[in-house]
Amino acid sequence: MNKNEILNQHQDKRQKCIVYTRVMGYHRPVESFNIGKTGEHKQRKQFVQH
Repeated sequence: MNKNEILNQHQDKRQKCIVYTRVMGYHRPVESFNIGKTGEHKQRKQFVQH
């Protein structure tokens, strides 16, 4: 079974995931960013804390 078949099989259980990020001292959903801010967000480096 491939990934698309699995996703289609569980479509009714899926939920939209809203990603928030901190911008200028407050948290804001990434989906509301304009085109420039979206590109900047994609270029950010992700840090993993151990």
